[in-house]
Amino acid sequence: MLNIDHGYVSDPAKLNWIEGAREAVAAMTAAGLKVLVVTNQSGIGRGYFDEAAMDRFHDAMLEQLAPLGGRIDAFYHCPFHELATAAAYRVADHPDRKPNPGMVLRGLAEWNLTPEEAVIIGDRHIDVEAGNRAGLPGYLFKGGNLRAFVGQVLGDRVPALK
Repeated sequence: MLNIDHGYVSDPAKLNWIEGAREAVAAMTAAGLKVLVVTNQSGIGRGYFDEAAMDRFHDAMLEQLAPLGGRIDAFYHCPFHELATAAAYRVADHPDRKPNPGMVLRGLAEWNLTPEEAVIIGDRHIDVEAGNRAGLPGYLFKGGNLRAFVGQVLGDRVPALK
């Protein structure tokens, strides 16, 4: 939800940030928060691109965040989908595929965070549901400036973000 969803984008040249997204990540980084990305990536399972292409895309995101002081601490992805062309990725209702909470729970565990210390912000109801299933509050971003939205959501929890 940090970049505009053009449908199965894996080419870094097609990385288009949502308005205020880089600034939102930079503000969270400056506030000392961990920024974790959980993303369904059925394009891998469907054979549209491979994990190396996804990694290059994520590397481009990191490179473009750095000048603003932003950081993404970890990316979690789920290439599994019931319609995947690759048999290894053809799994119906995989525990990591949002709205299931697998990626969220793994991120909490790996970063030693409790649900009370975390929120999920996403642009789809499945994002919010994945967070709720993991025991943390979820917030639906419907558009506009993401930096302003993050300030509204986290302002009371992290006054520096107001």
